[in-house]
Amino acid sequence: MTISFEARVQQIADRLIVPLPAEASGELPSRGQVAVDAELNGHAVSTVLEPDGRKGHWIAVDDHLSRALSLADGDTVSGELEPTKEWPEPELPEDFGAALAAASDISGEWADITPMARWEWVRWVNATRNPQTRERRIEVSISKLRDGKRRPCCFDLSSCTDPELSRSGKLIATP
Repeated sequence: MTISFEARVQQIADRLIVPLPAEASGELPSRGQVAVDAELNGHAVSTVLEPDGRKGHWIAVDDHLSRALSLADGDTVSGELEPTKEWPEPELPEDFGAALAAASDISGEWADITPMARWEWVRWVNATRNPQTRERRIEVSISKLRDGKRRPCCFDLSSCTDPELSRSGKLIATP
């Protein structure tokens, strides 16, 4: 299933994103994160779409993609998305990565879960701005993995988006 779209690049704080049109987002298999192989303005990229907390999705524009496409706020992007079951490995936050490395007894469990599950753990840890809550979530993650849990459980994946770009689980609106 290939999903075609056109969207306008938006800047939130110092980051660029491409919010998907509602029609394109509605064709995706989940309201939460979705792994996709995409082509944006002719540039191939494998990425994970982020939920916007409003039943939609957005694409993070990292420095590499921004340079490759010379993107700026307000530019129009033409794209195609193909959902995939092949998830890339998540980037581990330094504190969570250090906690996992220190808990060598669970390295097998961490390696055994799917990349999608690892994304969920990382997202759950990252989904707070409060340092004490974050520290506690890392501790709970290690404990749950020790207990054989494969997912962090019990949080709304559709409103668990990047806390730097959201408030109360919803993407910050731009003018």
